[in-house]
Formats: sequence, C-alpha cells, structure tokens
Amino acid sequence: MATKDATVADLQQKFEESSAVLLTEYRGLTVAELRELRNSIREHATYAVAKNTLTKIAANNAGITVFDDELTGPSALAFVHGDTVAVAKSLRDFAKAHPLLVVKAGYFDGKPLTAAEVGKLADLESREVLLAKAAGVMQASLVGAAQLFNALPAKVARGLGALQEKQDA
Repeated sequence: MATKDATVADLQQKFEESSAVLLTEYRGLTVAELRELRNSIREHATYAVAKNTLTKIAANNAGITVFDDELTGPSALAFVHGDTVAVAKSLRDFAKAHPLLVVKAGYFDGKPLTAAEVGKLADLESREVLLAKAAGVMQASLVGAAQLFNALPAKVARGLGALQEKQDA
C-alpha cells in the first residue's frame, strides 16, 4: 500500500510540474525500443510507465481528468519539462519507425489535446526556428524604419533646395 501511495504521489508531482503530458500506448514495443524512445526525448521530457489506476488517481489529484477514458491497455506518459513541440515531434517520428507506439491524447497549457491535435503540435516548427523567424521579421521592420527616417531629412533638404531655387528665380 505504501508503494502505491508513493507512486501516486510521484506521478501527481510530475503532472503538476510538467508543462505538458502526452499519453501513449506502447503495446508490443521491446525494452530496447522503449529505451531508445526515452533517450530521444530525454532533453525535454521523462517517459514513465505506470499502472492505469494509479495514473488516473494521480492525474485526478492534480486536477487533470483528460486521460480518464484513455487509460486502457499498456499506457505510458511523456511528462514534458522542456519544449513540447520537440517532444511531440520525437514521438511522431518514433511512431513512424515503430508503428506499435500510439499517441492517444495529451494535456498542454491547461487544455486537453486529442491525438490529432498532438500531431498538429508535432507539425509546428521548433521554438528556436519560430524565434529566429520573429527576429528576422523584427529586424526587417527596423531596417525599413531606419530607411524611412533617413529618407525624411533628405526629402526635406531637397524640398528646401527647390524652394530656394524658386525664390531665387
């Protein structure tokens, strides 16, 4: 009983500390394949296998009821503490190579995600790429503003020059 309570407490803490949680079914995967999956997401997430009843209790204690209907069969959870998009991409890529891994649902930013929505999340570009694109857009608009501010004094000078020539004539 103490072991179950400790497991529930540990899982609850992981639910509460994670920025996202992705539920998978791993039926048929070997221990080596699960190790490979864990290694592929280690930088941004931890992958935990736990009994469904204990997972449900821990999730409910953390205020998450999204997985209640999905916790059937051999289930494992990716508790994300880093880049959620990177983890979703890793799971998608691993599932392509190992079709026995199935992403069933997710929980991100306080909202439930279907398997299809987790797939859409995986299709997003990484945080670094999005930040680089945003920086590029900001730099382009700053360059445009600088060119505009540099053009104004030149236009004023040409206008004053033309006005001077008109008055002289």
